[in-house]
Amino acid sequence: MAETIRKLSQGSSYSVLQDKINSLKDGYSLNTCDTNLGHICELIELTSKIQNQLFTAMSLTASEGGTYGGVDTLKSRLLPWLGTSFMTSGGTVTSDTSLALLKESVEKDRKISELKVKHDNDMMQMEAELSEAKGELDLTRDELNSSQADLEKTKVESGGTMLASEEEIILLRADLRLAREEIERYKRKLDLVGDYEHEVEHLKSEIRILRSERDILENRLERRGRSCSPTRRRSISPVRMCYEPPLPLPSTPPTHAELTNSIRHSRLVARFNDLYAVDRLDMQDRLRRFVDDDEMVKRIIFIAVCEAFHVAKMAYRSFRLRARKLLSPIHSGPTTLEEAVTDYIVRNLDLYDVDRSVEDVIRAMNVNPKISFPPECEFILLSPFIREVCLVAYRMQALDPPLDIPLATDGELMNESKYRRSYDSEFTAPLVAYHVWPALVEDGTVLIKGECTTRRGALSSPRRSRSPSPLRSSSRLSRSSLSPRRSRSPSPRSRRY
Repeated sequence: MAETIRKLSQGSSYSVLQDKINSLKDGYSLNTCDTNLGHICELIELTSKIQNQLFTAMSLTASEGGTYGGVDTLKSRLLPWLGTSFMTSGGTVTSDTSLALLKESVEKDRKISELKVKHDNDMMQMEAELSEAKGELDLTRDELNSSQADLEKTKVESGGTMLASEEEIILLRADLRLAREEIERYKRKLDLVGDYEHEVEHLKSEIRILRSERDILENRLERRGRSCSPTRRRSISPVRMCYEPPLPLPSTPPTHAELTNSIRHSRLVARFNDLYAVDRLDMQDRLRRFVDDDEMVKRIIFIAVCEAFHVAKMAYRSFRLRARKLLSPIHSGPTTLEEAVTDYIVRNLDLYDVDRSVEDVIRAMNVNPKISFPPECEFILLSPFIREVCLVAYRMQALDPPLDIPLATDGELMNESKYRRSYDSEFTAPLVAYHVWPALVEDGTVLIKGECTTRRGALSSPRRSRSPSPLRSSSRLSRSSLSPRRSRSPSPRSRRY
């Protein structure tokens, strides 16, 4: 706006206009009518040019004031002049206005019409684009609906697959945990290899010492035999001949089973403790995912241990019979046949078919009425734990004397020398409700106490746990049948599984 005012000031338009008006006034009487009209038109043209510049300055000034800049001034001064007094010589408008406003108004109307036409064209174009966008949106909505229908169909079809996948993931996680436990167990076994090597070296040194003592004794016997020859005995008088007692013959060298019996005994006792303290708790945590009843979980583990001991003992007896039948035709030496059989079994403990024993244990558990399992699971879930118990039970039978577990029946009288009560027991109750872990017995002596739960109203179940030893089972069963405490009537509060 300042540039327009500056140009208008430098052009001296009003000075030229004033000079022409003065010239027209001086020669008005001398000029003809056409000449005077020509001068007046020239003045009008010059005035319109000046008004054009002024309207341009007004527009720029109004735009500098914002959207509503100069509205009041335009309403009070410009609009009345444009509306009523444009063609009048006298009115309410001021004397500094001119006819150039008409041209400016025409220009503005033309621009407004052009802008309106352009706006209409833009609106039509935008409507066309909007309709096209609506068509595309409808098409996209249809595709989205079809995709959503396909997604729902795929979701319904994959529902069963997801459930199966979750079960597989659970089983795989359980297998991974068992595999890690196996790795840790093998690591512990590898750590024990050094101890075994040390024991072997110690035993080898003892064998060398025994062999050297045997050689010394044989040399002494040979020297005594030569000193007591028949020719020399004739020269010696029977009266003076002194009686020398015969030296004891060297004892039979110990077998491998006898040499390692104490070591195997301590290892197996420690492993039995680990089964109770570590493996049993891990198996309880695993079973609680499928069985909500904690008592049923403990019953399942206890019956699995009892069945594993029974099956391992049967397998040991069968293998012992086969070993005796194999060695009897070829046996010769200072040791007896039974010692040779025991030594053969100890040296070949790896020949034990533990997988078959695990199958026999699971088969026996499936027909046991005391325990139950959810239909979607099987007792094969306990296979790693049963395998370890079978291995321990089988190797315990090769000891001298063998290690065993006693007969256990629900509802029997609590024996403090065999069992300790669990934390949830009723400590004043005299009868055993159910057993948690069996005791370990050696030749009638309890080495490790078991664990049981005592409660009032516990009854002796008509079905008993499988006896670890048939001979002991029959004798204890006969004594239990004669005991007056086992003749109680069943209580309605007892639970049978």
